[in-house]
Amino acid sequence: MSHRVAYDSGTSTQVTCSLRLFKGLTVTALTLSAIVMTPAQADGPGRGATAQFERDYLTFIIDHHYSALRMTELAAGTDVQRDPPVNNPQEGTSPTPGTSATPPKAGMEDVKSMARMGNRMQREEIAKAQKFLREWYGVNHTPTVRPEGQQQIQLLEQAPGGAQFERTFLQVFSNHHYGALHPSLDCQVKADNDHHQLKGYCEGIVHHQIMEVNDMREMLCKQFSICDFQPTTGTATQSATAASVTRQ
Repeated sequence: MSHRVAYDSGTSTQVTCSLRLFKGLTVTALTLSAIVMTPAQADGPGRGATAQFERDYLTFIIDHHYSALRMTELAAGTDVQRDPPVNNPQEGTSPTPGTSATPPKAGMEDVKSMARMGNRMQREEIAKAQKFLREWYGVNHTPTVRPEGQQQIQLLEQAPGGAQFERTFLQVFSNHHYGALHPSLDCQVKADNDHHQLKGYCEGIVHHQIMEVNDMREMLCKQFSICDFQPTTGTATQSATAASVTRQ
């Protein structure tokens, strides 16, 4: 009797496994069929309201990053001709079109290094955003500096070189980075579901901007004893920063 129970149990197990295998193969076949029959959206424009959001976001981030190029040029300086050593701490950035050669206004190596890295990264991010606009929407967007970016650039141009510039740069550039966070967070939940590259692009911006903002807040605390700095955006912020520059 015990032997028969063991045999029936084994048979039941085999039947159950067979059914599971059949169901698994059926689901796989249906999934592959759905993939083949569903039109590809990743290489096309966003659907419905997502299209307008994506166009607005991409033009915004291109212009936003473009203003950052000039800010970082003022900090690290510009070089028309690149120096052979890849680790030269005195090397500047490539100048923005239409601007003259700019000597570095920052003296701290950490500030100049951050400015150089930020300049290079944001050039790449501008190029990628332009590619999305061009391939999905047929738009060739030429970067431009928007009013808030122009105000921030003017603050850095007016700040005296050395410690006063470094303090102003760390505050202004933190505010500038902060201005990209909310639109880029929106991008992660408002872009077309099939535009995974764009969502990853926006996620990378959020991660990098937060990391750099906190690095700059730490520098403000260590170098200038400003340990309660909180980045913000808007005209009032620019006015407060301008007043701070005047008092320095």
